[in-house]
Amino acid sequence: MSDPIVVSTEGGVGIIELARPEKFNCLSLQVHECIFAARAEFEANRNIRSILIRAQGKHFCTGADLTEVKGKLNDPAALDHFIAFGMNNLRALETSSLPVVVAVQGLCLAGGIELMLACDVCFGAETAQFGDQHAQFGLIPGWGGSQRLTRLMGQRRALDLMFSARWLSADEAREAGLVNYIVPDADLHKAALEYCQTIATRSRPGIAEMKRLAREGADLGIDQQMRLERDAAVRALPSEDVAEGLDAFENRRKPAFKG
Repeated sequence: MSDPIVVSTEGGVGIIELARPEKFNCLSLQVHECIFAARAEFEANRNIRSILIRAQGKHFCTGADLTEVKGKLNDPAALDHFIAFGMNNLRALETSSLPVVVAVQGLCLAGGIELMLACDVCFGAETAQFGDQHAQFGLIPGWGGSQRLTRLMGQRRALDLMFSARWLSADEAREAGLVNYIVPDADLHKAALEYCQTIATRSRPGIAEMKRLAREGADLGIDQQMRLERDAAVRALPSEDVAEGLDAFENRRKPAFKG
């Protein structure tokens, strides 16, 4: 059996590529396990400063591996493990110290959109389509879709997308706040990689702290949010990367961060 993902690096970018195009890159337990392991390896590698998730073939991902799901329906413990591991894997991407960028082509549905939602920045091909899809088959999200869609789109739009099971065009997905950049299909992977390589020139601790502040602060009141940021800024300002950045600014050169 071939590996369900391909892991590689390019410069300071760790690349995770879904590699089941014949199955529309559906997410099995093995796929989740491989993504989980690759992310952990990238986090432990000080030379990696961003992660890019992309997929082979015509479509990004059309959801969970339903053949595997059907095989677990009479085994509650196995079914719970399947759902729990997938949820933990996506949560690990969401809370990773590294910025996670995703490049989406073709269909991004159900479990596919749940994977996309756990990433920090999304590039979409012009012809990409996004949808929750669960309701069409009597299913419900199991990897965080109901929660992340609501946070990003607002409750009314998220419920409409889940109830109707309709697909959004790339333009509609960007308008809804799900996609950051839309690029021609042929340029998708190149554009997303170049973006990741730009992030890779930043201070790794600085980027990690900004991501933590945004993620953790979302559940706090405004006073707690301001204190969270204040404490982080006080800790960060005496760092070597900040000193390097200020010196680069004063001398009109590009900084060379070591953190």
